[in-house]
Amino acid sequence: MIRIIPRLDIKGSNLVKGVNLEGLRVMGKPEDFARFYYDQGADELIYVDAVASLYGRNSLLHIVEKTAKEIFIPLTAGGGLRNLKDIQNILRAGADKIFLNTEAIQRPEIIREAANAFGSSTVVISIEATKKTDGMYECYTDNGRIPTGIDAIEWAKRVAGLGAGEILLTSIDREGTGKGFDVELVRKVTDVVSIPVIASGGAGKSEHVMDVLKNGKADAVALASILHYRAIQELKVDPRAFTEGNINFLQSGEGFKKVEKVTLVELKNYLAEQGFTVRNCSPEVVG
Repeated sequence: MIRIIPRLDIKGSNLVKGVNLEGLRVMGKPEDFARFYYDQGADELIYVDAVASLYGRNSLLHIVEKTAKEIFIPLTAGGGLRNLKDIQNILRAGADKIFLNTEAIQRPEIIREAANAFGSSTVVISIEATKKTDGMYECYTDNGRIPTGIDAIEWAKRVAGLGAGEILLTSIDREGTGKGFDVELVRKVTDVVSIPVIASGGAGKSEHVMDVLKNGKADAVALASILHYRAIQELKVDPRAFTEGNINFLQSGEGFKKVEKVTLVELKNYLAEQGFTVRNCSPEVVG
C-alpha cells in the first residue's frame, strides 16, 4: 500500500512554495489546502516550517492544533524542533509524527532519545540532499541552506540504526522544478535501509510519481507543486487576502507551466491503473 502525502511548507501563517527550496511564493492559507486534500483522500499530511531553523523557532503549533481538530489523517510536522520538549509540544498540539533534520545532524543522539521517549514510529528524519560533481549526495540543513559534508546515503543508514521510524528524502536539485524525482538518490537510500522512505522533490507529472515508486522503491511520495497549483484554481485563492509574503504569483493569475496540475483523486486513479495499491481510490478503478 503506497501513500500519497501532500507537503505543505509554511512561512508565518501562509502556505508557500519555491524552487530548490528558495524563492518562496505565497500559495494560500494552509488550513484551506489541508482541508481540500483531506476531502480528496490524502493519506497523510506533512507540515514544514520553512524558516524555523533560520530563525531558531517553530511556529507550527497553532496551525497543527487547528488542523488536528478538523482533519483525521496522520499529520507529520517539523522544522526548528531542538529538543524533546519541542517534540512533546508539537505532538500535544495534535501531530502524530515529527521530523528532524538540523538538530539531528548537529546532535544525532536526539534520534535515539526521541525514539525512546515517543516511539520510533513517531520519529521521521528529514534528509535534504544535493548531488555533487563527484557523484556524492551531500546532506544540507536549515531547509537546504547549509552544506554539511555528510554523505546522505551513509547518514540514512545511521539514522535508521539510531531508531528513526521513517525517512523524508528531499532532492534539493529537483525540488519545485517539475523535472521528476531524483530516482537514483531514492533507490540508493531504499537499498540500504529497511524503514519506509518518503520521496520528495521534483514531481511534475503523474508518470514521475509512478517512476519513483516503481524504480526508486519509495514507500510514499510527498507532493507539493503538482497538487498546489491545481488546488489554487479549485479553491479560487484571492491574493487580496494576504498582507505579507511574495504574492506576485497570485496577483499575476498565471499558471505554473512546469508541472501537470492534478488532483489527488486523479493521481490515485492513475496509480491504481498502473497496478499500485492505493487507499481512497475511485470504486470503478479498484473494482
